[in-house]
Amino acid sequence: MHAHHRRLTRLAFVLAGWLALGLAVLGAILPGLPTTPFVLLAAACFAKGSPRWHAWLLSNRWLGPMVRDWETHHALPLKVKWLASVMMVTMVGFSAWRLAGRPALQVLIVSLAVIGLIVVWRIPTRR
Repeated sequence: MHAHHRRLTRLAFVLAGWLALGLAVLGAILPGLPTTPFVLLAAACFAKGSPRWHAWLLSNRWLGPMVRDWETHHALPLKVKWLASVMMVTMVGFSAWRLAGRPALQVLIVSLAVIGLIVVWRIPTRR
């Protein structure tokens, strides 16, 4: 592989990492959009694209422990899965209630939550 191609590949991984991290932040705010899978995706992209950004994510006060745990065990603790699920269901329930009279948005929010729950529960569990 040529040096130019390697640089472009690394740049693409870094950009994908930042996109995933942005989606993770949105997932912390928006109901139904999971945070954890996007943080883990960002870590994987940074690991391939930039040792500096990967190290930054590992040392991050809030996200670092999750990433380090994933990289050590390749699984999430059951407690984390339940916490994520309860938070998603609570926020989606509140949002669906607030969107009464707008069934299309209610269906969209609930559908995203179901997808988010499936993603979280498909990740291997560490007891």
